[in-house]
Amino acid sequence: MRKANVYYNGVLAGELTETPDRKYLFRYEDDYFKDSAKPAISLTLPKNKQEYQADSLFPFFFNMLSEGSNRITQARLLRIDEKDHFGILLATAQNDTTGAITVKPMKA
Repeated sequence: MRKANVYYNGVLAGELTETPDRKYLFRYEDDYFKDSAKPAISLTLPKNKQEYQADSLFPFFFNMLSEGSNRITQARLLRIDEKDHFGILLATAQNDTTGAITVKPMKA
C-alpha cells in the first residue's frame, strides 16, 4: 500500500492512498475538514464528504501528470513504469506543481 500527504498551499489537507488491489482513497485530515475557512482541494472532491473512494486514480490527481513524450521521458528517467500513475505522481508532484496542490509520499 502506498500513501501520500496532500497539501493545499503548504497546509496538510488530506491523505491519498493506493490499496494493494489498486483502489484509491482520498481522506481529508480532520482539522482541515472541520475548518470551513479552508477550501476543498478540487471541485471534484468537495468538503461535503470527508472520504472518497475510486477504482482508478482520481481525475484531479491524474490531471497533475504529464502526457505524451514528456511522460515517457519522466518515466524513463525516474525508472518508473509509465502506466504507474500513482508512482509518477509521488515522484513528480512534491514541489513544483501548477496550482496550490502538492503531493508528498509518506514513509512506510
